[in-house]
Amino acid sequence: MFSKENFTLIFLYGAVLGDKFFTGTYGVNYGRIADNLPSPHSVVTLLKASKIRNIRIYDVNQEVLTAFKGSGIQISVCLPNELLKEMSVAEDRAMTWIKENVQPYIPGTKIRGIAIGNEILGGGDVELWEALLPAAKNIYSALNRLGLAHEIQVTSPHSEAVFANSYPPSACTFRDDILPYMKPLLQFFSQNGTPFFINAYPFLAYKNDPQHIDINYALFKKNHGIYDAKTKLHYDNMFDAQVDAAYAALEKVGYDKMEVIVSETGWASHGDDNEAGATVKNAKTYNKNLRKKLLKRKGTPYRPKKVVKAYIFALFNENLKPGPTSERNFGLFKPDGSIAYDIGFTGLVDSSATSSILNFKGIGSSYMMVFTTCAALLLATL
Repeated sequence: MFSKENFTLIFLYGAVLGDKFFTGTYGVNYGRIADNLPSPHSVVTLLKASKIRNIRIYDVNQEVLTAFKGSGIQISVCLPNELLKEMSVAEDRAMTWIKENVQPYIPGTKIRGIAIGNEILGGGDVELWEALLPAAKNIYSALNRLGLAHEIQVTSPHSEAVFANSYPPSACTFRDDILPYMKPLLQFFSQNGTPFFINAYPFLAYKNDPQHIDINYALFKKNHGIYDAKTKLHYDNMFDAQVDAAYAALEKVGYDKMEVIVSETGWASHGDDNEAGATVKNAKTYNKNLRKKLLKRKGTPYRPKKVVKAYIFALFNENLKPGPTSERNFGLFKPDGSIAYDIGFTGLVDSSATSSILNFKGIGSSYMMVFTTCAALLLATL
């Protein structure tokens, strides 16, 4: 058990070192459910050329963690959902997991976060709901005993399924059946100075209700927006509304000071016939406009002083992901290292033939990489 004094010190650590866990405002999710992706070493080259300094992965893959050594890129790893029950049983199991999968790679690899599962609350397995907090506590306790708790943040990303409603933003509340699990989890994260992580997808909202949602509102394009009568705030894009809905829900359960970070957001470039809006044009528009927004380092209408931070989903298309076609088409880059569409990144190109993309699977450090001055200047401010 931690004393009140310990919790106060931990909270202050979180407040002072908040930026230590996320550089700038822009990150990317590096999913790897595919059989055609470049090597992790090549991915590091791509990320560094693109000035992307924060990534999330969905496991603790040794090849990836080794490749990122010395890169300076901040990485958040994940305790997979299937291990939550085991980690919730006893701290010694969490300690073993940390010693085998995290400790060997630091400090060379800048592991800055451990996500305890992904989208647990609101999912179909209630036993995982019950295991989430004990697993998080055991992982944190193991980190604390190893002197790593102030270096590595313990988090847990949530889907929009944790909310009973989110329109208008000020009306957002957590689901009644989730509250008994969410409240103690929020208390634990608040004591540790940990933000609330939400996977926010205007694409999914639009796809599920294209008849009633203005696609321009979802894409950050000119539109009439919505007006929240309670807060007297106007929203001209759904992304801000989703973030502020999370702030409103947190406020209602007593955590109005907790920061919200978007752990996943993106737009599919291709989908099935019944997946409205899944086009290259819309994916380009959403991700380009979101990137511009994040570059401005501003807040939302309800939290104007809280700079918005987000991880984009995803780095690559993942050709082996199950589910609808959209699930396999969220990538910013193609497996060969070229851009999927132009939002300011240029990929990696041969200095002797700037119009052609190198074969990314075989790329080595001896190649000269060229990217436009304009893109470099923009990316440097991320």
